Amino acid sequence: MNHPWQDPDRTPLARAEALLAQLTLEEKLAQLGSIWPGSDTGAEDTDVAPLQHQVSNGQPDLADLLPHGLGQLTRPFGTLPVDPTEKAKLLAEDQRRIVAAGRFGIPALAHEECLTGFTAWQATIFPTPLAWGATFHPELVEHAARLIGESMRSVGIHQGLSPVLDVARDPRWGRTEETIGEDPYLVATVATGYVRGLESAGVVATLKHFVGYSASHAGRNHAPVAIGPRELADLLLPPFELALRDGGARSVMAAYNDLDGVPASADPELLTGLLREEWGFTGTVVSDYFGISFLEVNHGVAGSPGEAAALALAAGVDVELPAQRAYGPPLLAAVRAGEVAEELVDRSVLRVLTQKAELGLLDADYSPEPAAVCDGERVDLDPPAMRAVARQLAEESVILLANRDGALPLADTARIAVAGPLADAVAPLLGCYTFPRHVGVQHPELPLGVAVPTLFEALAAELPTARVTRATSAAETAGADVVVAVVGDRSGLFGRGTSGEGCDAADLELPDGQGALLDELVAGEVPVVLVALTGRPYALGRWADRLAGVVQAFFPGEEGAGAVAGVLSGRLNPSGRLPIGVPRGSGGQPANYLAPPLGQAGEASNLDPTPLYPFGHGIGYTDFAWTDPAVSAATVATDGEVTVALTVTNTGDRDGTEVVQLYLHDPVARIARPVNRLVGYARVPLAAGASARVSFAFHADLAGYTPTPGRRIVDPGALELRLGASVADLRHTLPLTVTGPERRLGHDRRMTCPATITPATGA
Repeated sequence: MNHPWQDPDRTPLARAEALLAQLTLEEKLAQLGSIWPGSDTGAEDTDVAPLQHQVSNGQPDLADLLPHGLGQLTRPFGTLPVDPTEKAKLLAEDQRRIVAAGRFGIPALAHEECLTGFTAWQATIFPTPLAWGATFHPELVEHAARLIGESMRSVGIHQGLSPVLDVARDPRWGRTEETIGEDPYLVATVATGYVRGLESAGVVATLKHFVGYSASHAGRNHAPVAIGPRELADLLLPPFELALRDGGARSVMAAYNDLDGVPASADPELLTGLLREEWGFTGTVVSDYFGISFLEVNHGVAGSPGEAAALALAAGVDVELPAQRAYGPPLLAAVRAGEVAEELVDRSVLRVLTQKAELGLLDADYSPEPAAVCDGERVDLDPPAMRAVARQLAEESVILLANRDGALPLADTARIAVAGPLADAVAPLLGCYTFPRHVGVQHPELPLGVAVPTLFEALAAELPTARVTRATSAAETAGADVVVAVVGDRSGLFGRGTSGEGCDAADLELPDGQGALLDELVAGEVPVVLVALTGRPYALGRWADRLAGVVQAFFPGEEGAGAVAGVLSGRLNPSGRLPIGVPRGSGGQPANYLAPPLGQAGEASNLDPTPLYPFGHGIGYTDFAWTDPAVSAATVATDGEVTVALTVTNTGDRDGTEVVQLYLHDPVARIARPVNRLVGYARVPLAAGASARVSFAFHADLAGYTPTPGRRIVDPGALELRLGASVADLRHTLPLTVTGPERRLGHDRRMTCPATITPATGA
């Protein structure tokens, strides 16, 4: 006879409540922790997470935890290089052991990283999130995420620790590559697409890092954050809000940082008051790795593991990752001593069990055999369909920043010298959370696992009739018609790279002395086309007037070299746009386009923060005319909507894609506001000579802001809607007056500006 919690006709919550009532305290706590197979106090700990030594007291064996059950399995594929077919079978065996050992047969929930695809050996390596932002194409990102989720679920993974919704605030921060960009609207819409895709595949999406992580002092990892409540409300929180409300994400990861002295993992106002009571979130909050222990060893707000556990649990952290330390014996002792109410444990366990019921893990007919194992075929985590989407994502993310005197596309008969130390390396193509750069670097004997051509190889294949040679010095470029200078990053962890987690930059000079090489190259007689393969924007101002062309790609993944080569050859008409500005000089950070008037260039300071290439910038190999701008009404009520439209025509001789951007300017507000703020965008693909009418449904809610903490409003007054090809290339300005009484906005407000594209009459 089946138990009530195994009955699929009951709601997941009712099933979880029935099971919770049967559990002992030890069994409850077992559901709040995880074990990290393959990671102990040996070499893997310092390779994967060097901060673990601060909190490590040895990783318990799986068998020691089984009698009470097990909440989660941490990164069974992504910790060590394992054959995916064999690992899928081993994971199923582990689940059978877990089910058989516990009194109630509760499987573990297995999670993995999936920031650039499934972080597993031999899995497709997608572009990094900063490249997603460059596409301005959330539907494509959603499609990619669905494929990633399907591959994970097929081998027994239930939860993905992605996407990152931190809004880039200081590009010196090593994890800038993991962000989608510097604009909250772009981050929100693209990330929500990713969440929809992952969740549609039956994988729990985990939003990270909640919240403020990217605003750390001096761009340093794990550094304190001192921002005001308005910056938090209007810039950093909206992406999380949209991804939860419209994307349906079922998990949130608490951030490492403190906010004005309060660690996120110990903040009940954030994790319970805002997230659950105001936004209505019912899923699970998981700790960032070792984040609960860091309340003791890093933040100094707890004097013991038990105190750290009590703070985190009360704040609303449900699950301790990646291993159970504070939520194990220390929390058990605190509950037994009456220092922590068991009701708080029950609250979190109920959320965990509800999620397991949603995933089918409590069903009477649950089987640990994932689809890939049941099929009996070799597991292929890099099939052609996934490579095709990775290729499209890479191609749409490449940004042509400058093209002087038609230097690009490169002629197919040209003598091309390819220079730069990373021109024939895969490192500048792969982000920090790709398997080769995250784990594989610790196993130098290991094959890469997937085919990743270098840019030199891809360019030679792209232009077989050209003479493409490798130049290892400036002297070797003599005699060439053009030099392709490749500069870039080596992603890594905790100082073992120039970009990535814990690889922060003191300034935005090109790393590893690559600026000196570029100085030598531009001093010569041969035109130089710069290709930047990086995880953050670097200052390019000192070479700007001497470069024939500039191409930017942000860690574009396994198909990235072909995408860049296709842009250089002209096979691809580039459509990428900057998700973050490229600075002119290496200092003066942080500087963000969303600054109010006093944050812009002016006579009050001799320092000019204006970027060399601004947010939203990007050009191609065709031209577009923007005509007939219109707004459907001159006024809009504080709860009303208007349509903003224009016609875009491809006036060139080849097909291309324009990216129309809609910005809001509020001339007079109650607080200092950004001069321009993105509120809508549309990718507009057009054949040569074709036209389309692009319409935006602009709701007054999008003009809302937070004049006082906790109070978001739309107020009457004059606005300007500005249509631009970048924040610095505003083509049309449409005045709009908001009328009526001040309106208070809540969690149900309109947060997006849908675009409609229709062929223009006569096109």
